[in-house]
Amino acid sequence: ELTQSRIQKIWLPNDNRPALPRRSCGPQLANSPTVIVMVGLPARGKTYISKKLTRYLNWIGVPTKVFNVGEYRREAVKHYSSYDFFRPDNEEAMKVRRQCAMAALRDVKLYLTEEAGQIAVFDATNTTRERRGMILNFAKENGFKVFFIESVCNDPNVVATNVMEVKLSSPDYRDCNSTDAMEDFMKRINCYQASYQPLDPDDYDRELSLIKVIDVGRRFLVNRVQDHIQSRIVYYLMNIHVQPRTIYLCRHGESEFNLKGRIGGDSGLSNRGKKFAVALNKFVEEQNLKDLKVWTSQLKRTIQTAEALQLPYEQWKALNEIDAGVCEEMTYEEIREQHPEEFALRDQDKYYYRYPSGESYQDLVQRLEPVIMELERQENVLVICHQAVMRCLLAYFLDKSADEMPYLKCPLHTVLKLTPVAYGCRVESISLNIEAVNTHRDRPE
Repeated sequence: ELTQSRIQKIWLPNDNRPALPRRSCGPQLANSPTVIVMVGLPARGKTYISKKLTRYLNWIGVPTKVFNVGEYRREAVKHYSSYDFFRPDNEEAMKVRRQCAMAALRDVKLYLTEEAGQIAVFDATNTTRERRGMILNFAKENGFKVFFIESVCNDPNVVATNVMEVKLSSPDYRDCNSTDAMEDFMKRINCYQASYQPLDPDDYDRELSLIKVIDVGRRFLVNRVQDHIQSRIVYYLMNIHVQPRTIYLCRHGESEFNLKGRIGGDSGLSNRGKKFAVALNKFVEEQNLKDLKVWTSQLKRTIQTAEALQLPYEQWKALNEIDAGVCEEMTYEEIREQHPEEFALRDQDKYYYRYPSGESYQDLVQRLEPVIMELERQENVLVICHQAVMRCLLAYFLDKSADEMPYLKCPLHTVLKLTPVAYGCRVESISLNIEAVNTHRDRPE
């Protein structure tokens, strides 16, 4: 006989055993642990790809972690002297570098076998067949799948820009002027160049699962994609770009339901909401952005906000607010009185909780994945959306966890300006100084 725990809504045998936490019921999107192995010369964007891909995979619910061998090397060798450390004939340094790679692989094993990780990103040059063979043997011994991502870039201007923007700020060059640092780093690249063996999907590496990203996404070569998660990784990598751009996120102007404290619904703007729409138009004009795209949901309050702009806009059903199901158009006080169990359940685990006949934040992330893919393809975009939707989008760009996501502050009448930087995203919060109600509910204590 099975009974349902009234508060946690988990089916248990009727023997008073404690309920498992709801989080343990999260999806296992990778059917066996996977090691993603980065390949490529220094300054080819491997760490950029590693961090961005990890952020995406964690956002869609696949526990992923980067293991950067350079960090292990800096831990082992506190003071970096020069490119001599990377010369292939420096046997002592080669021994240290191999030990660092092995230490990183031990941590990969720990993460995938004991810490509930599903994907580990092994971020290093891995430029020789010998090193890649060692990783393949390690994966085979532990029952892990392997997927290689090789970043190839033959444009010297792109490499030089990458070195200037990212590498010269590395701890290796903390006490070094930029000219000397640039010269040393270029010599470091030459040390790897001599022994570099690119992946060869036509012959030597034809049995491996891999993608080659050529000249920052100008061209791709894909070989033997084995499963669902690998195909999602390939699709993601084929959508991202590195051109400078700005993404603006804001909620619709204050709505009539906001004033009444009601959630969901399809009400129009309040008088203050209409003032915000006018102020938003002025703000957009001041930004003077070329070819700004404007996206809204299909709900009246975002469309009315966009109507004030002197720009065409595109409606996305995927940007509609979270569906509160039976609680649509109710106040939180009414939900507490009429559905006390649901109210308590949502406070217990706001990310996984699903409104009866409605959605959870987890559902919303799945619904918003095509929006993220299209945002990654675009340049300058203004997204006019809703509180829960904006939280999900913001969590992606700022690398926030599922636990943090439902409590991110996204106030009305405020624009968040997101500018991608080397390994993340800079965020500026710009209030347009139009009063509005506060719809934020803090995490219950």
